[in-house]
Amino acid sequence: MPDPDKVARLQAALDAYESGTGLFDREREEALAPVRKRALGLLDQRARSRSELRERLIKAEFEPQLVDEVIDGLAGSGLVNDAQFAHEWVRQRAARRGKSARALDMELRDKGVAGADRTAALEQISEDDEERTARAVASKAARKVRTAPADRAEYDKYLRRIVGALARRGFNQGMALRIAREELDARIAEREQ
Repeated sequence: MPDPDKVARLQAALDAYESGTGLFDREREEALAPVRKRALGLLDQRARSRSELRERLIKAEFEPQLVDEVIDGLAGSGLVNDAQFAHEWVRQRAARRGKSARALDMELRDKGVAGADRTAALEQISEDDEERTARAVASKAARKVRTAPADRAEYDKYLRRIVGALARRGFNQGMALRIAREELDARIAEREQ
């Protein structure tokens, strides 16, 4: 014979479900639906950090409480994950844009990624990788030099352009100057042959 208490609890849960109270709050879901739809649309365009997604949804004039609830749900399902976002951001931007670790760290900080997640993501860039990337950027900038410089002033002008290309990507001054000189000197030697 079934337990009368268990039957009563099951009946109460069924009644609550059918009346729209208890297990499923229809009004709450209707309030969350447009926020969720907009969040998923933003995530469909590209991965975003939790902070970046929150900022965009608040800017779209959704209530902060609803935004936080939607983002918590998306984080719970793995669709919003700052550690994964930071790792992928670093991997792609270092390879495609020739950005330094320092520049990538600043970008991730601007996107609201926590320090521990930024540090873990940046560990995938070694000093050798950083130097190789800087050298590729400097080499590309040096290829714009068509003729050997006529004097020191023209040499310095070319050097400033190459160092500027490296500085805009966040490479430190010492490395930028050293690599820029090496690549410019190699390009001048090429042009003089």
